[in-house]
Amino acid sequence: MDGRPGIVRRSLRGRLFVSLTVTIIIAGLGAGALAYSWAFDEAIELQDSILIQIGAVAGTIHVADAAPAGVGIDAEAQVVIEPLDGPASDTPDRRVLKDLPDGLHTVSQDGMPWRVLIRTRADSSRIAIGQPTAMRDEIARDSALRTVLPLLALIPCLMLIVALVIRQSLRPLLSLAERLDKRQADQLQRLPLEGTPNELHPFIASINRLLERIQALIDQQRRFIADAAHELRTPITAISLQAENLDHAELQPEGRERLAALQSGTRRTAHLLEQLLALARYDISNMPDAPAGSLDQCTKDVVADLLPGAADRGIDLGFAIVESAFVKGEPVMLAALVRNLIDNAIRHIPKGGRIDVGVYREGTRAILQVEDDGPGIPENELSRIFEPFVRGRAAVAEGSGLGLSIARRIVERLNGSLALQNIGVPTATGLRVIVNLPSVDHPTQEPASAPSA
Repeated sequence: MDGRPGIVRRSLRGRLFVSLTVTIIIAGLGAGALAYSWAFDEAIELQDSILIQIGAVAGTIHVADAAPAGVGIDAEAQVVIEPLDGPASDTPDRRVLKDLPDGLHTVSQDGMPWRVLIRTRADSSRIAIGQPTAMRDEIARDSALRTVLPLLALIPCLMLIVALVIRQSLRPLLSLAERLDKRQADQLQRLPLEGTPNELHPFIASINRLLERIQALIDQQRRFIADAAHELRTPITAISLQAENLDHAELQPEGRERLAALQSGTRRTAHLLEQLLALARYDISNMPDAPAGSLDQCTKDVVADLLPGAADRGIDLGFAIVESAFVKGEPVMLAALVRNLIDNAIRHIPKGGRIDVGVYREGTRAILQVEDDGPGIPENELSRIFEPFVRGRAAVAEGSGLGLSIARRIVERLNGSLALQNIGVPTATGLRVIVNLPSVDHPTQEPASAPSA
């Protein structure tokens, strides 16, 4: 616990621990006080009983002079037996004892309190058997403390047990929180009720209903994006065809410039629609069990498709390393992943640049690496570059800002990871994209050639 009062008040564990601890301490102290009083009284009664037993024995014998019960005996155990007849007893303190009736009395003798038993023998002589009250009280206190100490020692043990019980009782709640924290943002499956305490069932049921509402809202948004992009494809395609037809007509230079701007705009819009459809297609919660796909073959096919466009810009696109690697994923999905990464590099590096693609294995992982010699991405923008429609302030090429977002969604569906690294060495700059996917040693089926995305 933090130790701050506000934290304790807000913490259920802290409130339970403090409440139960205070209860245990109060109950323990109360029980200790009662036990101490009871043990003290019992010890006093026991000592009175000892005096009575000694008096019964002393009543059958005669003691000439006052003397302790024995020599060399511990002072706490000594008992004084004194006859009350004769000249030796003719003192003020002794006269007080003579006037007392038979039985137990607490009197002052020689300025000290004593517990005295007065007894009359059969021959009418009287004796006094006594002990200093201070010794008796000390013995009683020691006996009472020995009775209370185990109870006092039990209090911290009970506090420790309470802390452990509270921690164990709240463990299902902590496990539920950890399970939710480990989920990805789009994993909205219902939380199971099995293995959880009954007290958490209403809470879990409320979370499940909230997850269902969020899932319904997300599905509605995905359908809207997919439907809107699909509906817009037809008019955009028609505009593109009309622009191509105008390209064959005789136009003035000013008309040619406007036609080129129109064609560039339609290409950007068409690319955006395709990206939106891809985002809606891959941004799904549940995917069927995919067969094994050849990552290296899909990458080769995509590179072959993009080579003409790269050559038009004077970009050297090729492989640094190619090894056989199979992963769990549809060839279409793998092709979309590779295409988005390489196309993103082609769009954002200057003409005459270089792009090196690598496919290889590291242990049980398949690695796809795309490295270019472009300007890279500013460090302060790396954390947001995967968000949809975020292109970075340094981006100058045409684009929608969805390529990396789609690539990350696909990698997440394949249970992999995607990392961006700026290359900053004295002789070169650029960006390195590393995709790490779980590999499959023995594919279940021969991978199909990836179609163009």
